[in-house]
Amino acid sequence: MSKPLHFTSHAQTVISERQLDRQWIERTVRDPDWQETDPSGLPTERRYRSIPECGDRILRVICLETEEEIRIITAFLDRKARMPQ
Repeated sequence: MSKPLHFTSHAQTVISERQLDRQWIERTVRDPDWQETDPSGLPTERRYRSIPECGDRILRVICLETEEEIRIITAFLDRKARMPQ
């Protein structure tokens, strides 16, 4: 069974402001094209996925996965993201 997603109030605000589809975020979190540790030093991850419905732009989702849930911190279309070779 997959862990439930918990959207922080910040994430809910930016998703609305940026007109992001929650399904894009769920796909990115659960099945990323690639991921990396967030360099901020926090135990968060950056998960990336190409979104065909948005011209194949790359969605970056910052999340924190615990044993109970995956907490979505923020999400945005990342113009500079490139899949590692």
